[in-house]
Amino acid sequence: MEFLGILSFLIFFLIQASFFSLTSIGLNIQWGFTGLFNVGIAGFFAVGAYTSGIMTGPRYAETWFGGFGLPVPLGFLAALIVTAIVATLIGYITLRLREDFLAISTFGIAVSIQLVANNLDELTRGPEGLYSLPKPLSELSESPLVDNALYLLICVAVIGLVYWAFERILRSPWGRVLRAIREDEHAAMAMGKNVFLFRLQAFVLGSATMGLAGALYANFIGFISPTDFLPIFTIQIFVMVIVGGSGNNLGAIVGSVVMWAVWSASDSLIAAVVSPDFQTQAAAARIVLIGLILVLMLLYRPQGLLPEKHVVSAAGRMKLKGED
Repeated sequence: MEFLGILSFLIFFLIQASFFSLTSIGLNIQWGFTGLFNVGIAGFFAVGAYTSGIMTGPRYAETWFGGFGLPVPLGFLAALIVTAIVATLIGYITLRLREDFLAISTFGIAVSIQLVANNLDELTRGPEGLYSLPKPLSELSESPLVDNALYLLICVAVIGLVYWAFERILRSPWGRVLRAIREDEHAAMAMGKNVFLFRLQAFVLGSATMGLAGALYANFIGFISPTDFLPIFTIQIFVMVIVGGSGNNLGAIVGSVVMWAVWSASDSLIAAVVSPDFQTQAAAARIVLIGLILVLMLLYRPQGLLPEKHVVSAAGRMKLKGED
C-alpha cells in the first residue's frame, strides 16, 4: 500500500508538472526565442481553461451560456482556437510596444481577464467557478490511480507532440528569423523581414500553447475558478524557463519539473515543521525561496541548466567541414 501511495503521488506530481511544462514551452517561443516579454501568461492559461470547461462541462442553469457537453478532445481544440484568436487581437494591439511597456500591457490584460472571469457570471459563473468537468478516459477504470496514469499518458503525448513540432519549426528559416529578431530586430528589418508579423506569429503560437495547457489543467482538476489564475502563476513560469534554460525547449521542461518539485517540497516541509496556526504566514517563505533560486541562477548560471543550442545551417556545416 505504501508503494501505491508513492506511485499515486508521483503520477499526480508529474501531471501537475506537465501543465507547467507546456506553458513554459509556450513562453519559451515568445521570450526565449523572440524576446517578447509577455507577462500575461495566467490570462491565456485561463482563456484555455474556461473555453474547455464551457465546451465540455455540464449545464448548471438555463441562463448559463455553456454546458455543451462536447467530447474533451473538442474542448482542447476549442481552447487552442479561442486562445489563438484572443492572442491575435491582443498581440495586434500590444506588440508594437517594447520591453517594459509590453510587459505592463500584457500584465494588465491578464488581470483584466481574471476580473472578467470573476464577474461575468453568465459565462464563467464568477467566483462559484465551473465544476464536474469531465476527465478523458476516466470511464475505462474505477481506480483513481489508473485514471491519473491514463491522463499522464495524454499529457506526455501532448507535450511530446508540441515539443517535436516546435523543434522542427524553430530549426526552419522561420525559427532563425525569430532568433534574429531577438538579437537585433533592426537588422532583421533591414534584411526585408516583416518583424511585426513574425512577432505576432510567435506570440499567437506561444499563447495558444498556454491555452492548451489551461484546458488540460481544467479537465484534470475538474473545477476551475478565478482564483486559479493569479499573477503568481506567471512568475512561476518565468522562473521555470530561466532555471531550465531560456531558448531551449527541453530546458523549459526540465526547469518546470525541477521548480515544481522545489515548490511542492517546500509546501510539504512547511506543513511538517510549522504549526497549523502559522502555516498561512509561513507559506510566504515559498515565494522567498523561489526568488532566492532565481537570483542565484542569474548570478552563477544565467544560461540555465540546459543552455540554448546554437543552430547551424546546412551551408554553415559544409563550411565548417571545409575548414577542418
